[in-house]
Amino acid sequence: MLSSLAKVLLTSTAITPVLFTYAYVAYRAGAYAPCWLLIAFGGILFNLCLFMLSYSQKNLERIDFTITKAEISDRENIGFLLLYLLPLFTSSFSSLNWGVWGPATVVLAAVIGTGYSYHFNPLLGIMRWHFYKVETQEGISYVLITKKQLRSAMTIKRIGQLTEYIVLDLGGE
Repeated sequence: MLSSLAKVLLTSTAITPVLFTYAYVAYRAGAYAPCWLLIAFGGILFNLCLFMLSYSQKNLERIDFTITKAEISDRENIGFLLLYLLPLFTSSFSSLNWGVWGPATVVLAAVIGTGYSYHFNPLLGIMRWHFYKVETQEGISYVLITKKQLRSAMTIKRIGQLTEYIVLDLGGE
């Protein structure tokens, strides 16, 4: 189990679109250095998350897993979408109140990263990763990350445990 590393990478890449939105606002304001810095930082975070998932698929302990119930979780995104889009409503990059935006982003990341809340991650969605809320025979709920589009809960046979309540499908694509 990767636990805290996996949680940090999933959370940071979930808020990476915020960095890209700020980069767009900076670009439009002619602040090219911050723009490219934000894009680079977001790209690094995203690639680290993809590397972590790839590494996990190859190296995590394979655990037999029986799902009794599965529910799509890719759609829990309204709060994130609002956070992603808010910087676009400012008149310029220089008028962004970094004393508010910076801490607000950090607090959101901390709440998501330290709790058992769901990790909506649109960038992983673009890469065809899917998120499902699944329940086991014991009645324990997990977030399952897989490249499969589940048509039956029985499709998933083996998982690796990324964090306490986030599991990764290891059964292949």
